[in-house]
Amino acid sequence: MARMTRRADLRLGITDVAPVVSCGSFSARAVVGEHLPVTATVFREGHDAVAADVVWTGPDGSRGPFTRMRRYGDQPDRWLTTVVPDREGRWTFRVEAWSDPLATWHHAVEVKIEAGQGADELANDLEEGARLFERVAADAEDEWRGRLREAVTALRDGVRSLHDRVAPALSSALQQYLDEHPVRELVTPSPEYEVWVDRPRALYGSWYEFFPRSEGPVVGGTPTHGTFATAADRLPAVADMGFDVVYLPPIHPIGTVNRKGPNTPQYPGGNPHEIGPDDVGSPWAIGSAEGGHDAVHPQLGTMADFTAFVARTRELGMEVALDFALQAAPDHPWVEAHPEWFTTKPDGTIAYAENPPKKYQDIYPVNFDNDPEGIYAECLRVIRVWVEAGVRVFRVDNPHTKPLDFWHWLIWEVKQTDPDVLFLAEAFTRPAMMHQLARIGFTQSYTYFTWRTGRDELEEYGRELAANAHYMRPNFFVNTPDILHASLQYGGPSMFKIRAVLASMMSPTWGVYSGYELYEHVAVRPGSEEYLDSEKYRLRPRDWAGAEAAGRSLAPYLRRLNEIRRQHPALQQLRTLRFHAVDNANLICFSKTDPGSQDAVLVVCSLDSHNRQIGTTSLDLPGLGLDWHERFAVTDELTGARYDWGQFNYVELDPYWEPAHVFSVHLPRPVTWPPAVP
Repeated sequence: MARMTRRADLRLGITDVAPVVSCGSFSARAVVGEHLPVTATVFREGHDAVAADVVWTGPDGSRGPFTRMRRYGDQPDRWLTTVVPDREGRWTFRVEAWSDPLATWHHAVEVKIEAGQGADELANDLEEGARLFERVAADAEDEWRGRLREAVTALRDGVRSLHDRVAPALSSALQQYLDEHPVRELVTPSPEYEVWVDRPRALYGSWYEFFPRSEGPVVGGTPTHGTFATAADRLPAVADMGFDVVYLPPIHPIGTVNRKGPNTPQYPGGNPHEIGPDDVGSPWAIGSAEGGHDAVHPQLGTMADFTAFVARTRELGMEVALDFALQAAPDHPWVEAHPEWFTTKPDGTIAYAENPPKKYQDIYPVNFDNDPEGIYAECLRVIRVWVEAGVRVFRVDNPHTKPLDFWHWLIWEVKQTDPDVLFLAEAFTRPAMMHQLARIGFTQSYTYFTWRTGRDELEEYGRELAANAHYMRPNFFVNTPDILHASLQYGGPSMFKIRAVLASMMSPTWGVYSGYELYEHVAVRPGSEEYLDSEKYRLRPRDWAGAEAAGRSLAPYLRRLNEIRRQHPALQQLRTLRFHAVDNANLICFSKTDPGSQDAVLVVCSLDSHNRQIGTTSLDLPGLGLDWHERFAVTDELTGARYDWGQFNYVELDPYWEPAHVFSVHLPRPVTWPPAVP
């Protein structure tokens, strides 16, 4: 039999501490200013009162104020509090459970008095209370020391009535002070856990993806290759739509060997060699004699031109996100200098990328097994080249096809020197891999939102994401150069509005790929999610101003959605996402609140882009911080209409007029966190 060793620091029970990622193997995540809930199950033997607090320590080792936890939910031993980090970096916390003799005394005195016991029977209780108050008074400030001593004197004064003896000790003011300055006995700490705190952009932002090379002038009906200078002319319009992040596909030299021509990659058996002299190839086929991942494609300009583009983006209140794609064209400098970084087939050739029936002969995947030390070091060097050039956000292409330990090492190596750098995982893959990428350090993740179109699946997915907000932050892209969902192909302009509302209101971070505002919806063939004449393989200039002037642009609508997001802190949250019942499966209703303020947003959106839908909501008013009977005013931020609402409300949405209500709700009092137990 194993010998039992007594652990004095395990006197009380603490289990199920959250937020904790993989039993503490990885850091939980938050952003500066975010209300981070900390919960734990705390218990002890017997009937004496137990209490708990959170010890919250900043990156510099400074400890936050005493933060007491409160009972939470319908589980008698569940406790909760919130902490709000005010700096970036690595924070730590632990939960401390302790015996609360003041609460034990208070309860005992009250129930004994209610049971009719007199002063003689309570003599020991009164003396115990006096001694407890003396302990508190020893360390109290002058103002409270006097009040505590008055309570001690009263408890020991046998001349007074029992009511008068206990009244000073049980006064609400003194009880509030004792709550903040308790007597703690048998203090039992949990293990210490980490929380990595990012800048707010890690949680909240609006992304816009476009190809700089498509922003060149059209001369004589023929598109010409854009540059960083011509692409910068597009930036004011992007800023005017309210976007925060400009995401650029790879800007590096493009391989010439096996270069792909327009549309050929999307068709099985497409011949990569049938291209013309002006075919630009895929930006993801990185590298040529002109350089690799640390170079700029010559037709776009120079590194100085790129840094000027970054500077212009910042002037307009945005920042640049750069694609980081770990693969190489056959003529990438790596292929000759480090053939061991790739996979060699039995016939001696290097393996190119395949996704049957598609073949990508213009791309060689990187093999991390032969020389991990060399490829790790090179990737870190490349990232730092672009960080030096002003990039603070990287959209990582297909991270799920590279080793997890590589990403864990790379991300935290970068954050040691540049903690403000963010990484978005473009990992449309199995849930286990997607979640693990988030756990090990990716700041954000692409999601399955594109393929969630029904109410039940949207609600289920929204709840899943909100429940995992302590490590996984979603980015709801409505489309990408690779993904044109069938709902957009056949849903008409109203579906473009619907998907934009859902993405921008459900997720604190969302994004669009350029062309969305022009309702681009034609696929390369039936059943495909690839765009016809994909911009990945050709220049695709667009007449932005002409479309907007003719009323054929969704840009004003996107602008309004982003304005609403900026005006309402509730929409910059993920944890507070809550769904409400509505008696029509073609309607979805959800809300968000901003902890600590009176801001709330309530959204009712049709999922049908062709037919008018009618329904009645049944709102979870405690979820909004309201009582069941309360009524409140709502203002539709899209139309300006105002209504008086309560729990049950009639809704009618015509997709040809407006497929959604986005209601701002000014609550009568600040929202507590959480507003109600789900």
